[in-house]
Parts: sequence; C-alpha cells; structure tokens
Amino acid sequence: MSPHEQYCGKSGAGRRWQGKRKPQERKDVDVLLIGAGVMSATLGTWLQDLEPDWLIEMVERLDDVAVESSNGWNNAGTGHAALAELNYTPQKADGSIDIAKAVTINESFQISRQFWAYHVQKGNLRNPKSFIHSTPHMSFVWGDENVEFLRKRFQALQKSTLFRGMNYSEDRDQISQWIPLVMNGRDAKQKVAATWTEMGTDVNFGEVTRQLIAALEKKAHFRLRLRQEVRDIKRLRDGRWQVSLHNLASGEHRQLIARQLFIGAGGAALPLLQKTGIPEVKGYAGFPVGGSFLVTENPDVVAQHMAKVYGKASVGAPPMSVPHVDTRVLDGKQVLLFGPFATFSTKFLKQGSLLDMFGAMNTSNLLPMMQVGLKSFDLVKYLVDQVLQSDADRMEALRAYVPQAKQEDWRLVTAGQRVQIIKNDEKEGGVLRLGTEVVTSADGSISALLGASPGASTAAPIMLELMAKAFPEQMRSPEWQTKIRNVIPSWGRKLNGDVALTEKVLAETSRVLQLDYAPVVTPLAANDEARERHSVGK
Repeated sequence: MSPHEQYCGKSGAGRRWQGKRKPQERKDVDVLLIGAGVMSATLGTWLQDLEPDWLIEMVERLDDVAVESSNGWNNAGTGHAALAELNYTPQKADGSIDIAKAVTINESFQISRQFWAYHVQKGNLRNPKSFIHSTPHMSFVWGDENVEFLRKRFQALQKSTLFRGMNYSEDRDQISQWIPLVMNGRDAKQKVAATWTEMGTDVNFGEVTRQLIAALEKKAHFRLRLRQEVRDIKRLRDGRWQVSLHNLASGEHRQLIARQLFIGAGGAALPLLQKTGIPEVKGYAGFPVGGSFLVTENPDVVAQHMAKVYGKASVGAPPMSVPHVDTRVLDGKQVLLFGPFATFSTKFLKQGSLLDMFGAMNTSNLLPMMQVGLKSFDLVKYLVDQVLQSDADRMEALRAYVPQAKQEDWRLVTAGQRVQIIKNDEKEGGVLRLGTEVVTSADGSISALLGASPGASTAAPIMLELMAKAFPEQMRSPEWQTKIRNVIPSWGRKLNGDVALTEKVLAETSRVLQLDYAPVVTPLAANDEARERHSVGK
C-alpha cells in the first residue's frame, strides 16, 4: 500500500489531506528526490504528470534551488545537440569520424525541447524567453590538421538527417560574417575553417529548474524542504528506504521513509549512493574537475558576437573542457563567456568539502582510480598546467579565439564542479567515462545520476530512461505511454532518417519556445537541384 493509500484509503479521492494531515507533517512518501537541481525537477515534473496522487518530497542541502551545477553561472548553458562540440565526434584509428554519440545526443535534445514546449503550453514554464534563446552553434578551428578534421566531421554528419542545414566554410570572408569578433585581427595567413548551424540554443538551466519546482510547489502532493542534509540511507525489511535528515537551519533531526528514492545531487550523488550499500555502485569512483570562465559584459564587445563557438580541446583535457566563446543570457542580460579553464579541487560540489573525493574512496573503486591515474599522464599534466596559469596566460588563451581582446574588458568567474565517472571495465580496467550514467538498484527502488555533460540538456530523456528502470510495469502500461506521448509526440520513434518527423518536431517546438526556425534545405539537396536545373537547361 502506498503512503497516499495509507493516509487516504484506496478510495481517498476528495479526502487526501484537506486539513486532516498537513503535508509538512508526513513521514512517509512515495518518492523522495535528493537534490534540487534540474534532474530532480525534471523527474518530479514527469512523476507529477504521470501519477498526480503520489506523495513526492524534494530535499536540498543548500538554502535555495538550482544553486550548484544547474545555476546559469556554473555551466556553459549550451543546449547540447552535438552541433558544435567536437568531442562528441571522435576520430577513429582509421581516420574516419564516429558520429554515433552526436546522433544520440541530438535525438535526446529534441526530446528535451518537446518536454519544455509541453510545459510552456501547460503553464509550468513561463515566458520561453526567460530560459531559452536561439543562438547559432559553431565549430571553429585553425591549422591544416584541424581543418582537415573539421571537414571530415562535416562530411560525416551530413550522412545523418539530424544535421541538415549545417554549413561549412574555409572562406575567411564568410566566417568573418558569422563571427567578426573571432576573425578581427587574426593572422591573414592562418588557415581556418568553421561550421555554422542556426538551430542552436542557449539555455538557462537554473531558470528551467526554478520554474519547474515553483510549479510543483503548487501541487497538494509535493513538498520542497531546503537546508536538509542527508546523513544516512538505510534499507528497511519491507524494501522501503529510511533516510536520516539533518536540518542545517534548526539543528533538528528527522527520519523519512520512501518507497522510491532518486539521488540527483550532482557531484554528491556518488557518496550518497554509496551510503545505500547497493551492489550496483561497487567499482564506481568520481574524478572532480572544476572550471572558471572569463566573462565580459562590455556592450560594445558583446554586440560583435552572437554564437556559441566551440574549438578543439587541448591534449589531455577532460571531456567538459572544450574551449568555447559563448553568447549567454544570464539574469536578463546578454554577456560573453570564454573558457573553461580547468581547476582542480577534491570537492565534489562547489559548496562541498575538500574531503569529498577521499570520503568516496573504498576498496571497490581504489584500483580503478589508480588504473585511470596511471593511464592519464596527459590529463594530470593538463590539470597542473591549468592550475598554474596566470591572468596573462588566460588572456593569451582568449586571444587565440578573440585576437583583439582587452584585459580590462574581461573578468574571471568561478564555475561549478563536475565529477566525471570512473568505473571498472572488464576489458580495459579503470576508465574515465564521458557523459552521464543512470545507476539503479536491481529492484529499481533507488536510482542515481552520475557524471557530467551533456547532463541538463538531456534531462528529459535521461529521466525517461531512469523511469524505465525504476517503474518498468508502469512504463509499459497504456496509461503511462499515452501520457508520455502527450508530452513527447515523437517518443518511441527515431528522428534520424525521418526528415518529415524531424522537421515537424523542430517547427512545433520552435513555435512554442519562440525560437528561430526555417525549413531546412541541405547543401547536398541544393547541389542536386542545381545539377537538375543545369541538366534541364541542356
């Protein structure tokens, strides 16, 4: 019997709490969400739609929601669709480009767009301009080897219908029209290349989180509690979870019983998951990497750049450390960010403890960590070099992308902490993983999200994946499937290879989210039309 049935009876419709039992007094819940970031907000929103009678509580250690990784100043705000990020299209040993991950990420982001569009229409997300803006996505490189790589990447992506409309150029005049700030003052002899895609976006994930949670707080069966630190997680004999919480404001302790538990606490997810003792977490470790950005709010500089421009990462750089010159809209104001510059701290959270990394070490993950360390000399060297950088070094790095940058226009801001996944692979031993990973207990009663980028951009599909593991029976039910398709019309269908469906999804979500959109004619299709006209002319 669920907590709701215990409180209300199986026929408790209309009785619920209604003054008989105040929500803040309850001790049992159907679902407990740990962490008040975009992942918990997204899962809570999904579950409230699918099971509006379930009792859901969200707890957060800090004094507000979306303060850590989801905060706009703590991430790049890129709507990750793999349009520009070169690390999502690695070059294989034979020289070919692997686009599989790029296709998967793009498919996932289209689900997020549909999720946000649905909740705009429902009123859970307010004015789209408060959290999402059309911002062209670009890749930009220089030097013969990098230009050749980008050309091959573009050609490979053209085999996927998801990347229709992407433009490629090695023409300096064309690139200067796209990104004058990046081209002005650049060595005329330097060989350059760029791709440009109009369908990119800048997303304020902190604002998405705040609005979704604010909508949840209006529901009778949802409760948000701040300044709540999880001290222990224990499994009860009946399969439920007993969570010990400490109120950091009052000093009071309490225990909460949850039928289902989700840990969406960013870098803190791993140590919290370890507290549960589930065997699925064995062998996992975390490698924390921080970051900082140079930012300018000078309107004369900001006006010269409207794009997210991604370059190629340095040798040894962790996956999230790809340099980019970013147009951002933060706190209602357009700014430019450049970075990230990697920092190293043993903290798992920006507002965490220096003991975080050591506290997460145990006998099951120590060997994988050591193996990664032995195989990652380039990474260690990169981090040491980054940590030792001076202001002059950072300005030199910026001028490689913005040649005429003036130091007085830019200031350094500290971004969030990211904890990359280290796990044991049967063939390779300890490996450092790119991306996010859902870890779920065998019975599906407890789940956690580990890892970093693309993270928030793909929160909606990640939570669908999590629900398939945590609620397999419900996910197979006609009721849930119908409701999910109301939110995600394309759910269960591949966009890649289906031009009509892709264009339909892009057109509808662009309309609702107030994004720029024009039906796409690919360069290849345009060339075919030109050849056909030429043939007819003959």
